[in-house]
Amino acid sequence: MAENESLTADYIAKTVAETMYRKDTAAQHLGIALKEIGPGRAVMTMRVADFMLNGHHICHGGYVFTLADTAFAYACNAYNQNTVAQGAQISFLKAVAPNSLLTATAIEKARTGRTGLYDITVQDEKGQTVALFRGNSHTIKGQMIPGLNEKEEK
Repeated sequence: MAENESLTADYIAKTVAETMYRKDTAAQHLGIALKEIGPGRAVMTMRVADFMLNGHHICHGGYVFTLADTAFAYACNAYNQNTVAQGAQISFLKAVAPNSLLTATAIEKARTGRTGLYDITVQDEKGQTVALFRGNSHTIKGQMIPGLNEKEEK
């Protein structure tokens, strides 16, 4: 960080996301890419590869869930407080064709105490919603980058 750059919530979110991604071998292996990050929000993409197809020759729902869950994780950890999933549910709305580029957009709906609620919309490259995911988060002890928040300017 440059000396004149203030430690904003957006900077914290970006720094935490970059640190998380370096450790996130699952996202890296699946080609999930972080496109946008901010406090309580994240946008991630994933190209549907042949190994992700099920017996119907469409994307296996588990991979769609994984993309949504990954966006959820980045959104709720953007405050640099270790946060895990307490529960999640998904509704599959449309089959996903091979080679589709999926985008998961996570938005924080509520955050109180140690719990949070996040809605994630998964769309294909045509802008069609293919799945809706809702995740409940629970904050646990620790930080992705210990001490980062204490440096925040008042």
